[in-house]
Amino acid sequence: MARTAGSHSDVTGPRVRAAALSLFARHGYAAVSMRQIARDVGVQAGALYNYTPDKQTLLFELMRDHMVELLEAVDGLPAGPPMERLEHFVRFHIAFHHDRPDAVFIAYMELRNLDPDNFSEIEALRSRYEAVLESIFSDGVTAQAFELRDAKVAAMAVIAMLTGVNTWFRAGGRLSLSAVQDHYWDMVHKMVVSAGGSIQP
Repeated sequence: MARTAGSHSDVTGPRVRAAALSLFARHGYAAVSMRQIARDVGVQAGALYNYTPDKQTLLFELMRDHMVELLEAVDGLPAGPPMERLEHFVRFHIAFHHDRPDAVFIAYMELRNLDPDNFSEIEALRSRYEAVLESIFSDGVTAQAFELRDAKVAAMAVIAMLTGVNTWFRAGGRLSLSAVQDHYWDMVHKMVVSAGGSIQP
């Protein structure tokens, strides 16, 4: 099928993905049609199939690319003692997700709309990211720097708490992003040290 005049795969392809990301985040995956995406991009509806086989593939690729980018970025965090690694992780997670609100919303809210095979692949990527924090917690317990009953449960709880920043924080409000990072790091730090306060960062 011929492309709309003036469209180019290296330009229109990314525009299709950007339009889908925005529309899925704004209206929800189920409510968005390929025709709406095409209208947002400025191409004929049939031309979209030069860039993606279907809407499900668009959703999957948006989620997959977000998770791959997240994993590549978290791999670049500095090494060090568990407490330092934990602080780096907390600050990183908040900043990375703040910069990508639509991708984060879709990654968490649209999992139910993935086909089983696509769901399994995204879940595997999510598990790899969760394992980064779980490993920090396990190392901290081994080094007697943290007091935790279950590293995996703690990792899931902290990730949920940090991701929640996206639901309420807005730039230009009472707190800066760095202040929010400070507050959340203080809370996470207090969660992992012993109740008696004998463990120091």
